[in-house]
Amino acid sequence: MLGPKDGARFYLGLDTSAYTTSVAVIDQNLNIAAQQRQILQVPSGSRGLQQSQAVFFHVQNLPTLIENLYAKTGLSPRDIAAVCASARPRNVEGSYMPVFTVGAGFGRALSQALNVPFFETSHQEGHLRAAAWSGNMPETEAFLAFHLSGGTTEILLAKRQAGSIRCEILGATQDLHAGQFVDRIGVALGLRFPAGPEMDRLALEFGGDDPRIPASVSGMDCHFSGGEAAALRAIQAGDLPAQQIAAMTLSCVARTLEKMIVCAAQRTGIRQILIFGGVAASGWVREQLPKRLKKHRQKIKIYFAKPEFSSDNAMGVALAGRAQDL
Repeated sequence: MLGPKDGARFYLGLDTSAYTTSVAVIDQNLNIAAQQRQILQVPSGSRGLQQSQAVFFHVQNLPTLIENLYAKTGLSPRDIAAVCASARPRNVEGSYMPVFTVGAGFGRALSQALNVPFFETSHQEGHLRAAAWSGNMPETEAFLAFHLSGGTTEILLAKRQAGSIRCEILGATQDLHAGQFVDRIGVALGLRFPAGPEMDRLALEFGGDDPRIPASVSGMDCHFSGGEAAALRAIQAGDLPAQQIAAMTLSCVARTLEKMIVCAAQRTGIRQILIFGGVAASGWVREQLPKRLKKHRQKIKIYFAKPEFSSDNAMGVALAGRAQDL
């Protein structure tokens, strides 16, 4: 981690998502000075939080995380060149979730107090930037991106434009998101929400691909509700171990991604794919998806965000602030 240096410019990023409060500071050379994250606590047996609950937690968490970040780096107010916050889910008109008003409001107040510029970005662009940076993806003008989380399952045409990344949705889930699918099956197995890390551990213990839950894909759109029903039936039948049900679930996710990616690559001619979001942290998916894509012989190149930057984080938000300040 880096501390203040003479002449260094530092960028503070804030992200207040549905389940994580995050802050991060980077320098002008894209090095991390420090980051802090606090996962919002979901009651045992529950499958999520209401927005009002998440807003309350963010209001409580942000001051402490900022204090810890300053203590860790030794930064002073004069070291911050700009503040950036994720103010909306996506870079499209009308995109809104209450949780992001907390980080945006806190960021505006900080920028006024520090007398530095304030920039807004989207939660999705923050994910994209953190993923591309951590996955060492070349800075091409256009690329395909797959956003996989509990609240988003989309394949995107991403284009870099004037300090931001603009995305066009090419395909998406028509019912459940990939993260919802995994979490619901995990909770049904008795795991704590969010269940992704434990489902991943169980699938890796099983150690093999199990395709008995079919992947439902039409072009670049998909469905996971049928997969959920099949997995729940397997749980109710009680004749399969939890490890196998986890492998079945994640296999369905991987095969769904495979089909959507191949279709998008064929239609756009773009072969560089960035995969990010909480589900992209799955070791099972990261191992199985490249193997499945190799058989198509289309020279598709997959870039995964590092696991610690796959889930919600403020690193990409800080990167977006730096890009807008250039």
